[in-house]
Amino acid sequence: MNKIIIIGAGGHAMSCIDIILSVKKFKIYGIINKTSKALLNYKYLGNDRSLVNHRTKCKYAFIGIGQIRSSDNRIKIYKKLKSLKYELPKIISKKSTVSNFSHIEESTIVMHNSHIGPKVNIGKNCIINTAAILEHECNIEDHCHISTNVTLNGNVNIGKGSFIGSGSIIKEGVKIPPFSFIKMGSVVKT
Repeated sequence: MNKIIIIGAGGHAMSCIDIILSVKKFKIYGIINKTSKALLNYKYLGNDRSLVNHRTKCKYAFIGIGQIRSSDNRIKIYKKLKSLKYELPKIISKKSTVSNFSHIEESTIVMHNSHIGPKVNIGKNCIINTAAILEHECNIEDHCHISTNVTLNGNVNIGKGSFIGSGSIIKEGVKIPPFSFIKMGSVVKT
């Protein structure tokens, strides 16, 4: 089984660990974070500067840091991991439904009970959170967070680095500009 490092030690990292363990492709090697703490009994490996030291022991890493107001931190860590030649797998919960006609890029997580329809494209380093629905022909650009219970109707485009808050509904065909922040419970019709 391949070893993987998790970056982050908060609630989102715990959810990522839960899903990573359930897919049974990786063994958690340890946790990288700023606060010098272990998480769910996985050992603390150091802060971001120590990533270079662990690359020889572990070729996989996953970003377990959430995203609300800004995607900047996730983008910075993604670029650092790529520069260190870590492999950043996509992680897809077995409890989600993903069309065979969809496409999902590296470093993206699809969490439990999500639905990804046909011809949906999801970019790099995205979070598709619990019970999100992405209907046919949606396009999610890199570094986005589609939060819990979001519904994207058909042919929606979410611009790079955007956050779509929990329970939001986006009408079919809507284009959300890059780095947008859509608050929880929003209904977007235009």
